[in-house]
Amino acid sequence: MATYFYMRISTQEERGLQKFSRQENALCKYAEVNGLQFDEHNIYKEDRSGKNFDEREEWNKLEGILHTADTVVFKDISRFTREAENGYQKYMELYNRGIRLVFLDNQTVCTDYIRQLLDVAEKQNLIAKISLENTVKLLLYVELDRVEQERITLQKRIKDGIAASEKTSGRVKGTFDKLTPELETDITMYISDRTILQIDVMRKHGISRNTFKKYLAYIKKSKEAIGEGKNS
Repeated sequence: MATYFYMRISTQEERGLQKFSRQENALCKYAEVNGLQFDEHNIYKEDRSGKNFDEREEWNKLEGILHTADTVVFKDISRFTREAENGYQKYMELYNRGIRLVFLDNQTVCTDYIRQLLDVAEKQNLIAKISLENTVKLLLYVELDRVEQERITLQKRIKDGIAASEKTSGRVKGTFDKLTPELETDITMYISDRTILQIDVMRKHGISRNTFKKYLAYIKKSKEAIGEGKNS
């Protein structure tokens, strides 16, 4: 019974931005709490799209060595897949092989929880059994579809802002734009969800990379100060 950790970023969305740091920190903490090994022997990292499994070399390596009762830990279900139909089929394939899937941010679709629901279904009459099995399937579909729709919505929001903006890129060296509420909102969204591209925020507001970094540091510091004030 081995435990493996899988991380994935999307080539187009995340390269050069968050990399693997957020996922790695969460998985490392999980390993420490549960007394698990966390090193190059059981960590798999992928710089690939989550639309399918066939082109994911590291995932295929990992899947090829999995045995019944092995565990794969992800930060969230979008690291496993971003596509509902194929994602559900792959999930059930692994489930039926006895592979445990743990999603730190999506506890209701971890295989342990789903197995509990299906075990209850087996003890019911035919109608109740079918109903509960369909509920489980719907739960998985909804969660898989949700992460995909959130990504699409956030990306569209930023791109629509770029199209509507009348600002132009490029600023005289040494000068900075005023930190508007709209820019602050977009940078705050960027901090919380890195599927938003840094370059898109820069283009929308017509700011340089250095200006973006300055405002990013300022907003992070402000949020930390607020958090400390609440805890004092």
